Amino acid sequence: MARRVLFSLGHKWLQSTSLVRLSTTHVLPAYSYSLLIRPSSHSLIGNAGVKVVTVRKFEGSDDSKNKNPAEANRPVSTSATATQASSGGGETTPTASMIESVVGKVGDFNDGEMKEVEIGDKKALLVKESGQFYAVSNKCTHYGAPLTKGAYCKGVVRCPWHGACFNVKTGDIEDFPGLDSLQKFEVEVRGEDVVVRADPASLENNKRVKAMVRKAADNKKTVVLVGGGPSTLVCAETLRQEGFTGRVVLVSQENCLPYDRIKLSKAMSIKPEEIALRKADFYENNGIELMLGQQVESVSTSDKKLNLGSGESLGYDTLVLGTGGQPRRLPIPGIELGNVYMLRTPADANAIAENAVGKNVVIVGSSFIGLEVATFMVNKAASVNVIGRSSEPCGHVFGPQIGQWFRKLHESKGVKFHFETSVKEFRGEDGKVTEAVLANGETLPADVCVMGVGVVPATQFLQDSGVDLTSRGFVTVNKKMQTNVSDVYAAGDIVEFPLFTAGDQQANVQHWQMAHMHGRIAGLNIAGKPTDVHSVPYFWTVQYGKSIRYTGYGPGYDDVVLHGDVDEGKFLAYYTKADQVVAVASLGWDPVVSQAAQLLNQGGSISKAEITSEPSSWVSRLCQ
Repeated sequence: MARRVLFSLGHKWLQSTSLVRLSTTHVLPAYSYSLLIRPSSHSLIGNAGVKVVTVRKFEGSDDSKNKNPAEANRPVSTSATATQASSGGGETTPTASMIESVVGKVGDFNDGEMKEVEIGDKKALLVKESGQFYAVSNKCTHYGAPLTKGAYCKGVVRCPWHGACFNVKTGDIEDFPGLDSLQKFEVEVRGEDVVVRADPASLENNKRVKAMVRKAADNKKTVVLVGGGPSTLVCAETLRQEGFTGRVVLVSQENCLPYDRIKLSKAMSIKPEEIALRKADFYENNGIELMLGQQVESVSTSDKKLNLGSGESLGYDTLVLGTGGQPRRLPIPGIELGNVYMLRTPADANAIAENAVGKNVVIVGSSFIGLEVATFMVNKAASVNVIGRSSEPCGHVFGPQIGQWFRKLHESKGVKFHFETSVKEFRGEDGKVTEAVLANGETLPADVCVMGVGVVPATQFLQDSGVDLTSRGFVTVNKKMQTNVSDVYAAGDIVEFPLFTAGDQQANVQHWQMAHMHGRIAGLNIAGKPTDVHSVPYFWTVQYGKSIRYTGYGPGYDDVVLHGDVDEGKFLAYYTKADQVVAVASLGWDPVVSQAAQLLNQGGSISKAEITSEPSSWVSRLCQ
């Protein structure tokens, strides 16, 4: 059995030596003892796993006397090194108590392999890479997925659920979603034993916030970030992590702290404080100013000034634009009636959830937002009708067969679809909607209507700013997230940027994960660390407890190669263009999507020929 003991380094040593027997886990008073583990033939007694240890306690406070005499001669191979905090990340801070476990023999682990190990009653991820051992938290800092079930290659582990990446040598987050890094634990090789040592508090909390600087009085520079989403928040954190000590101001038109927006269509009763990405004291402690409830009316790049709806102006030295999308509003007669909703904010989601109970709900749009809203509503509303222009839900992204699977799944729960049609008119009484008249002549009862027909970039305020916009209103940026205007950056859903997996063609990728990465890249470049964006798109949708994962860039695919059984809800789909795979989706086939993302991120490729008969032969190339 694995031997483990909780020990603490004391301040004094006694001149006597005594033997004590510890059970599997034992705690000594932090103020008095130093525990020396002395493996021997008597280390384990019987089946109870009792461990014989030596406890020494010497009088005196001289630092030289506080040294553990066994340490100097112990053969140690340390792969998790320094234990003091550093702005570089990847370090841990020692506390009075540590917990230690022998997690196996050196020969139990192969190079390039990760295993879940126990430290006390907690679990960690242990990796052997190039003969060295590394240990970090085993749960992803985004939604807690077990990282041992993810994709690993050359020092990087990718989450099996949503694609976040972590460096196992430092614990630092390297791709997203999520904000926090992993805890890192010390690893030693003692003889043939692999020993992991950790602060109990770090084992309890798998998340680690990287060290940040604060504002300095002598730095007069100001970075203003417009928008309350992940791109601006990650940018602000990156600036502080990378040593920027000037003023950082985040301006948002919403009155609440930046929050996990993607939950709005999945848990519509949730309150903004429950999904806040950071608590209020985080911003204060790290010198990030918040200007909430402030609408930016216009930008003067020549004067480096924002004009706010309140009549105030705000100057900047560097500007980051991350305003995201706003719901597309269709020119439908009656759309101004009460209870016709656009889903954008927590207030929108809460109002829909409250007013839809026991009522007739009509959802316009059969893509992700529409289907996730239907999932939430179907067991609460009297009826749920979904209207779509296509012939199946999400078919434009996933293809017709998976689209039909979505349809059958929702119909089995009570959702009714109306395809290849649209809403011609909303009718109402007393200012509230009561009916939706369809273009095919049908009339549906409608007490609540949710418009889920996509978003348009929220960039109207940039007209006449000098910032280049496409004909669709997107901001054009380069690989460093820079616009055509000096000292103006843009990130997230509003940009078209050079996507390396698409041959550096300008692409708009409206994924939660990519918005994080854009913010990170903008922050690095503003902080004087030139970095190009290099990330594979990754998204997911959850409906009735089933999560489909998708990676790559699929627009323009010409074929879908399917493995598994779509009707049974276990499948792997490859989207191909000519002879190359451009995207991968799966349900119940983890971690293949994360493996594909990792291979593509490394510059690898998957050919159509190799996946036609064998679904995953390419995985063997992941770490070559």
